[in-house]
Amino acid sequence: MADRHLEPDSPELRARWGNFAWTAENEAKAKEVVARYPAGRQRSAVMPLLDLAQRQVGAETNTQGWLPIPVMEYVAAYLDMPIIRVVEVASFYTMYNLVPVGRFHVQVCGTTPCMLRGSDAIMAACKSRGMHKGHTTDDGLWTLTEVECMGNCASAPMVQINDDNYEDLTPERLDVVLDALAAGKTPKAGTQEPGRHTVEPSGGPTTLQEMVKANHDYRKEW
Repeated sequence: MADRHLEPDSPELRARWGNFAWTAENEAKAKEVVARYPAGRQRSAVMPLLDLAQRQVGAETNTQGWLPIPVMEYVAAYLDMPIIRVVEVASFYTMYNLVPVGRFHVQVCGTTPCMLRGSDAIMAACKSRGMHKGHTTDDGLWTLTEVECMGNCASAPMVQINDDNYEDLTPERLDVVLDALAAGKTPKAGTQEPGRHTVEPSGGPTTLQEMVKANHDYRKEW
């Protein structure tokens, strides 16, 4: 599992992130997010604002992004809530990175369905490329984390890399995805099984076959 410790507070951290503030674009997004909640319930916006802050940090560092303590303090002040409440949220949900990560955060599912379908081989393929669980490679490109179930059991094994899932993986298919990312390309997300659409049976759907290529209204047939 991911190590959920906070990056230690330090003068260097304060010097880099102590003056964090929304960009003009993100300021507009933040106001839009807060406006979704009733008066007096603005603190409910903490999760989307933490995500926004992490993405801003990522844009500034050319990584997936993370949440330094000063950045979480900024979000806390923005929502007029105690910093400890913000830290509680950020440290509970693994979608938030508490320490610096690389350009691509490779999260390998190691839960039972993925394990039975070969996640150990997927982890070994990552290690063969110089990745080590809980660490970022020296070139700053990859951070490797093992995570619990991410809901793609029917298309296991899978990894999540930044915002995309890659499913039905083999070590060879994972190498294709990682090579594309390293080259600045955008590999196909989702299942990597040729001919498979989403998570229908690998041999093709046995029911609702008219839904494969387009929505189909079955009600008149019932």
